[in-house]
Amino acid sequence: MKKQAINVSSESGLIDAKKVKVVVITTVMLSFISYWRASAIVLSDLASSAYYALGIAEKAVGPSAPWFVLFVMLFAYGIRAVYIESSSMFVRGGVYRVVHEALGETAAKFSVSALLFDYLITAPISAVSAGLYIAGLINALLYYGGVNLVLNANIVAVVAAVSIQFYFWRKNIIGIEESSEKALRIFQITSVLAGVLFIWSVATVFMHGVHLPPFSIKLSDDALGWLRHVDWLKSIGAVGVLVGMGHAILAVSGEETLAQVYREIEAPKLKNLKRTGMIIFLFALIFTGVNSLFASMIVPEDELLGAYNNNVLSGLAMHLIGPRSLLLLLQIFVVFTGFLILAGAVNTAIIGANSVLNRVAEDGVLHDWFRRPHRQYGTSYRIINMLCILQITIIIVSGGDVFLLGEAYAFGVMWSFIMKAYSMIVLRYKDLSPREWKVPPNITIANVEIPIGLCLVFIILLGLGVVNLFTKPTATLGGIAFTILLYFVFGISEHINKRRASGNAHELEKFNMFAQDNLTAEAIGCEHKHRKLVAVHAAKQLMHLRKCLTETDPETTDVVVMTAKVLSERDRLNGDAKAIGLQEEELFSEAIKIAEKEGKPILPIVVPTNNISYAIAHTAAQVGAQEVLMGAPTAYPAEYQVEQFALYWGMVEADARHHIVVRSVGTKAELVVEL
Repeated sequence: MKKQAINVSSESGLIDAKKVKVVVITTVMLSFISYWRASAIVLSDLASSAYYALGIAEKAVGPSAPWFVLFVMLFAYGIRAVYIESSSMFVRGGVYRVVHEALGETAAKFSVSALLFDYLITAPISAVSAGLYIAGLINALLYYGGVNLVLNANIVAVVAAVSIQFYFWRKNIIGIEESSEKALRIFQITSVLAGVLFIWSVATVFMHGVHLPPFSIKLSDDALGWLRHVDWLKSIGAVGVLVGMGHAILAVSGEETLAQVYREIEAPKLKNLKRTGMIIFLFALIFTGVNSLFASMIVPEDELLGAYNNNVLSGLAMHLIGPRSLLLLLQIFVVFTGFLILAGAVNTAIIGANSVLNRVAEDGVLHDWFRRPHRQYGTSYRIINMLCILQITIIIVSGGDVFLLGEAYAFGVMWSFIMKAYSMIVLRYKDLSPREWKVPPNITIANVEIPIGLCLVFIILLGLGVVNLFTKPTATLGGIAFTILLYFVFGISEHINKRRASGNAHELEKFNMFAQDNLTAEAIGCEHKHRKLVAVHAAKQLMHLRKCLTETDPETTDVVVMTAKVLSERDRLNGDAKAIGLQEEELFSEAIKIAEKEGKPILPIVVPTNNISYAIAHTAAQVGAQEVLMGAPTAYPAEYQVEQFALYWGMVEADARHHIVVRSVGTKAELVVEL
């Protein structure tokens, strides 16, 4: 059934009251993905560090670098736990929302500004690195093929990086299901490489013997940054440990995206979030942490600091046991997979930054103009466009200089972690509502809970953040400058919004509306044989919707959420009425939040009518619903509500074989009748 979009304007919300039988509400906020896809999105960024994290740490602290990378990957378990607790509290629980609830809007703006700096740098550094891998592979193949031609690696990298940006820009415009599908394919290929490298490395170590790298820290002047002239600091072992971890911490960049994709994870939501977190932790530990240790044991140190500094796994592949021709094939596979996973990190950065900016826009900080959904796909395309333009600009201006981008990279990820962890500690005492899950361990003394796990994670992060401020001058200066700039941009945008907006309209969802002149299951987007109809009318009275979603399996049943739009006599005569007013916007915004919390999709529709009971019965008959749920009335008995439905059901349903269960759901009791 073709949607007649011309009958409804998303700007004015007007419908042709004489022709339209139903208005279908669509939004990208109703798309949900599996925990495997969510894991793939996060790991595209997190696992890509396996290629360069060891090289960066090796330059900073010498041969002990793999121990720092391995420890950081183990510490990531604690960071992941912080994000699971925050997400269980807030479905849209990224750093902005959590810091806003704990510390207020000023701290929230600063924290999200730092995080956006991370996302804006993540995409360019990943895209450029992917381009450099391809350039290196092409030049190697030309050399082995006897062709006397060497391509300019930086030019190839910039061209490839811009092409990657355009590709994932398009996928994100289409939506999370499309972009997550590509991330999943990349994850599957990377998993094959991870298994091959692990087994082959174990065999190599077994044949050559175990030679563990020493744990002796040799700090370079570059690693100390502004502290290079403070000689007495070099003798403090704790400082060396923090510097080493600080240079390896970018290996866990991408953890914040776990909170950004939580909204999209399907039911059972929290259980699937925990699964996602465990997959991320184990895969990154092996692919980045263990492979870094293998590389340090197998590849000579001078080659890790030289030829393979930006592509550690390629060096590992070339020093495994076996014939050289086979190792060359493995290296090609490593480089190709590196290109894919680094390209996938671009996708992760776009998804994460888009989600963050949507949260900021919902709070009225970013101008409402950015939230307007794409006419066809329902995505926030204006935010995606802006992000990709900024990221492409950074790629071109940097000229493909990975070192410059990498130096500026650490600030945002570090301070977003710190603000998040501190805010979660504050919320333990500020928000005493029950938690679905808490970071362990916790002890209670004199009825006061002490979050030991949270505090340990925060103390370590704070120590790393302070050390990084003084040892990474480029990141500090660039990060602080960008954070302050973006903070003022947010402030100006919020000021403009407050002058134009009224009430809490900025918190409401943005919808696309499509009018249909035929009310059928196909027309409103039903995909399953079993259907439930939930009649709603007030944003604060949706207990029956929540109960319906809790009970329903989305794999077998569609949940149609309808509200009856009562038209005046004048509207019906003139054929001109508003499909969605403020009441309907508030109603469906709340319905979508409930669907997000459950991780189950709904099909929202508006049915123009002059008789609500008739509209509910008629809609149930037309879409072939097997069950109807209504909120129990307060002004009259639930029996009367069901009787009214039964009266009209007899008028609209001619097929006596169509039995239906009617449920009037109240706060204390529920009336169930089968017709």
